[in-house]
Amino acid sequence: MISRRNLFSTAAAAIAVSPFAARPARAAIAEGPFEITRTEAEWRAMLAPDEYAVLREAATERAYTSPLNDESRAGLYHCRGCDLPLYSSETKFDSGTGWPSFYEALPDVIGTMEDRSVLLMVRTECHCARCGSHLGHIFEDGPEPTGLRHCINGLALRFRPS
Repeated sequence: MISRRNLFSTAAAAIAVSPFAARPARAAIAEGPFEITRTEAEWRAMLAPDEYAVLREAATERAYTSPLNDESRAGLYHCRGCDLPLYSSETKFDSGTGWPSFYEALPDVIGTMEDRSVLLMVRTECHCARCGSHLGHIFEDGPEPTGLRHCINGLALRFRPS
């Protein structure tokens, strides 16, 4: 009979050598060229450690931790990395996921790429088109009129009320 410890050790080893194993977070950052570029040292100097992890290393903040999840005032949501306006409050909705969600971005401000960092899952990652900062992911389970849900880390945004 196989012990629980051996079962978990074998599973962990299989995942580690699997071609589907998660890639390092650094590889998730979009490659430029971008209008705004900074050195790693400059990014670290301007961002808090948790902001740096999300924007520059494609980390994900814990669900329900961002005050922007409950923000309901009219205004615009800007990229924390370069201050580019990304989303209007008019397209924000409560997705129940714990992250600020929007059914549409402002025109020409979001870039996308395939993300295979989660075992056996293909997602669409979105990033700021001006500085390349990781924002979150786009899913096809949102409301009309687009049917999309831009699930965005609150740490990647700065809200500016109207």
